[in-house]
Amino acid sequence: MGGAEAGSIDRAEHDYSLWEKRVDALMTLASQRGHFTVDGLRRALEDMGPEAFESMTYYERWIAAINQNLIEAGVYSIDELGRRMAEVQARGGTYGEATRD
Repeated sequence: MGGAEAGSIDRAEHDYSLWEKRVDALMTLASQRGHFTVDGLRRALEDMGPEAFESMTYYERWIAAINQNLIEAGVYSIDELGRRMAEVQARGGTYGEATRD
């Protein structure tokens, strides 16, 4: 982080999970619509502090930074996000549960 020595990097390619692809798409769409810039994303990432880089995956950090930027841009509020998350959680823990009538 911030140019600090971090050791070797595993450069092996891996198959991205669906949620990681969605985070990447969300970042692209939100930045194209002018909700934030790459600099805004970087600022939010750096504001998380070193503990986030120790405990969160790459895309977990990205979605947290995207969320922070969208809240700051007024796209939605923390309360709106909380309500929507509760609605999604109530659908069930799996896709199968969420699609049952």
